[in-house]
Amino acid sequence: MPSGCRCLHLLVLLCILGAPGRPARADDCSSHCDLAHGCCAPDGSCRCDPGWEGLHCERCVRMPGCQHGTCHQPWQCICHSGWAGKFCDKDEHICTSQSPCRNGGKCVYDGGGEYHCVCLPGFHGRDCERKAGPCEQAGSPCRNGGQCQDNQGFALNFTCRCLAGFVGARCEVNVDDCLMRPCANGATCIDGTNRFSCLCPEGFAGRFCTINLDDCASRPCQRGARCRDRVHDFDCLCPSGYGGKTCEFVLPVPEPATTMGTPLEPTSAVVVPATRPAPHTAGAGLLRISVKEVVRKQEAGVGESSLVALVVFGALTAALVLATVLLTLRAWRRGICPAGPCCYPAPHYAPARQDQECQVSMLPARFPLPPDLPPEPGKTTAL
Repeated sequence: MPSGCRCLHLLVLLCILGAPGRPARADDCSSHCDLAHGCCAPDGSCRCDPGWEGLHCERCVRMPGCQHGTCHQPWQCICHSGWAGKFCDKDEHICTSQSPCRNGGKCVYDGGGEYHCVCLPGFHGRDCERKAGPCEQAGSPCRNGGQCQDNQGFALNFTCRCLAGFVGARCEVNVDDCLMRPCANGATCIDGTNRFSCLCPEGFAGRFCTINLDDCASRPCQRGARCRDRVHDFDCLCPSGYGGKTCEFVLPVPEPATTMGTPLEPTSAVVVPATRPAPHTAGAGLLRISVKEVVRKQEAGVGESSLVALVVFGALTAALVLATVLLTLRAWRRGICPAGPCCYPAPHYAPARQDQECQVSMLPARFPLPPDLPPEPGKTTAL
């Protein structure tokens, strides 16, 4: 069914149903609207079909991009006189109107808006715009994909525009991307072309080997033990009574050590006074250390730490006793008793002083008693 008939039937249907708006004037619309390319709207305006435009839908829509052309049907591009090409953008008189050839080149028209230039010696390019300069004379000197530049041949020397990752006059040097040591945790850096890669050691991952893999992710610990992650390793904090790398072993319970059915008591060092007093000492005696015989380690069940502590304690006690004996002998040799008839017999002892009693003092003879505190007769003074 033609589009005009469809629009007319639609208009009639809307009128029957009582569409809102002002009454349609179908006669007025049909008189000026091209019903072959559109239809009349309920408001009396002309509504165009796709590909047509204009007040009365009388003009076709050209192909997008068409410059010097027209259309008879939608999306056409029919070129005007003197223009050619798909979009009518090529001048057929290009060689006669304005020659595109440069540097003395001759323009030759090929038809359909196409042309070519015949260049003079030493020039080349579509429009003879390039000169046989340093780049052409050097024969593509740039390496690794570099682009040679010489100002279209008019420069005295050429330069190379290098791709990323290369440097040098001719782009011959590959930049060492591992120079800044981007890989962490002892990883090996592998240089590439404008890139690098890290060969991570065991236990690390990521682009820069900065991610420590969680060795506890697989839950290796048994018996409900807590797992502690390390570098490519793990530790299990086993509960009491279990051991092993993953707490898989049940530890035996040690039996209490006894001797003849009676638990052993820890040995101790006993300090007793010596039976023979030292000569010329008042109330001081030699000390002798008596240590019980150490029960053999395997039978008594005494731990190594207890045995070491016992030996150290005995050695300290013996050292204390020895120091006491040495100090006592030293004091005796220096003569602790005061000089007088009590300690040393003197040939010049005067009978007139026989009634004088001896005074016993703990101070040496070279330290006399103070004059303001004379000892009372018949008493023994001790400091």
